[in-house]
Amino acid sequence: MSRKAWNEPSGKFLLFSRPFHEYSMRGRVALSQLPLSVTVALTALLILAYFPGTLLNPLFLSFLFSQAAILILCFAIPWDRLPYPSFLVIPFLDLVSIALGREGGQDSLAGISLMAVFPVIWLCASGVFPRTAVALSFLGPLGIIWVPLLIRGDMTGPDLARSLLLPVMSLGIGVSVTVLTLSMMRQQRDVEEKDIQLRGVLGVSKRQERLLNTVLDTVHLGVLAVDAEGNDILMNRKQRAHHLLASPPGNDDPNESQLLVFDRDRTTLVPVEQRPVRRAILGEEFTDYLVWLGAGDEQRAVSTSARPMIDQDGNFAGSVIVFSDVTDLVKALAAKDEFVANVSHEFRTPLTSILGYVELMLDDEALRDDKRGFLEIIRRNSERLLTLVSDLLSSRNGQLVVTPHAVDVAELVRASITAALPRATESGIKLRADAPDRLEAHVDAARVSQVLDNLVSNAIKYSPDGGEVTVSLRSDDGTVVCSVSDTGMGMSKEDQEEVFTKFFRSQAVRNSAIPGVGLGLSISKAIVEAHGGQVSLYSEVGRGTTFTFAVPA
Repeated sequence: MSRKAWNEPSGKFLLFSRPFHEYSMRGRVALSQLPLSVTVALTALLILAYFPGTLLNPLFLSFLFSQAAILILCFAIPWDRLPYPSFLVIPFLDLVSIALGREGGQDSLAGISLMAVFPVIWLCASGVFPRTAVALSFLGPLGIIWVPLLIRGDMTGPDLARSLLLPVMSLGIGVSVTVLTLSMMRQQRDVEEKDIQLRGVLGVSKRQERLLNTVLDTVHLGVLAVDAEGNDILMNRKQRAHHLLASPPGNDDPNESQLLVFDRDRTTLVPVEQRPVRRAILGEEFTDYLVWLGAGDEQRAVSTSARPMIDQDGNFAGSVIVFSDVTDLVKALAAKDEFVANVSHEFRTPLTSILGYVELMLDDEALRDDKRGFLEIIRRNSERLLTLVSDLLSSRNGQLVVTPHAVDVAELVRASITAALPRATESGIKLRADAPDRLEAHVDAARVSQVLDNLVSNAIKYSPDGGEVTVSLRSDDGTVVCSVSDTGMGMSKEDQEEVFTKFFRSQAVRNSAIPGVGLGLSISKAIVEAHGGQVSLYSEVGRGTTFTFAVPA
């Protein structure tokens, strides 16, 4: 028996009702003695049945009574209160008792000395002083045989030789038991060390889990994690509130297809295959996908984003979906658009009136040339302002209209540069064109000129320290590609992501007090897209910006 087996906490003794190490120290000592006690009892029955005269031998009676007394000691002594190795006195007493039994009963039963194997196994299996236990496994049985011979003075060579068989056998058993016990103890220590490590890892994992749950329940974002089959792995407090909001009345546990998830119009249910969770389960990655949850006055706008989880083999293992309540932002944007629309409508009426009266005045043939020039300036700027108002209304409604026709785009580029030249000269900027003599395309001349004017104006405006602005034009596989590059202040990556947003102006621009309202690039992008084209940019802070737009020729 290993030291671990002997050191378990004490408990009630019930034979064979549970694993050995779960018994009390008293119970384990009694169980270890029990095999020898049963063997002694059977031996006594055999002697009584076939050799009753042996029971009159004082030595044999001493053997029986000593074994009974040893068994009683096993139960009576509170071993758990004594020093740990104290229980080893029992196998030593067993060896003395067996010696008495051998001397008193060897004429009847010659194999009584074989009982020494039981205390030998006990000593070697205890794991205490293994080398000493191995030595005793030989010396104990040898003493059982030799001590009586020495006492009787019967020390012949053959007798001594015959007596060596049992000690040698016992030694072999002792060595085997000791090796097995030490091996088991090493394995047990390894298991205990791994158990401690696993408990430590488990404790760290539980602390991290508690921290993660606390963080997730603290943030104002709904977080949902699902596995590859669509089963929920994690859902924080905010997402549970979102789920409850989207649940139909009377349905406490709806599935994804039953949830009230509406499109941007707030009335059309989003098809199941287009819902955020379903798209995420299919492995899609998306950002800022807007849906409305719930119905009635409690309906909320939610921006959703999803990222897939990949296992160590590169296979899809699930997704994490984030739900952000953007109801206030959506309402604020709607109010802003409504305000812009109302102001634009209010501007349109007086501007139309101004243009009408200017036209009437210009029709007067008696008008002096100098005054006609003033009126032309008023008309040109009024028309530009009216166009801007119309663009605001059209871009808000997504209805910006273009009228393509055959145009020499190279001429539009040169006209834009000519118009901007005075301002460029004033700002110390070198303005040049890199365009062919002629490049025809089927576009809306006025709208493309508006785009060019906006881009060139911005290039000059955001190059406060001078530099160079270049307008490049080329044809590329049926597409007209135009680039406007400057060597000005440039933009950060964060600003580049927002630059085409209406009314956006970067912090650097606001700090430099450069005038503007943040509409030019938004309108330019809308014009290019209305032509079926695309706008892109490349910029580095402090090194300049290049805007490129491409439209079908």
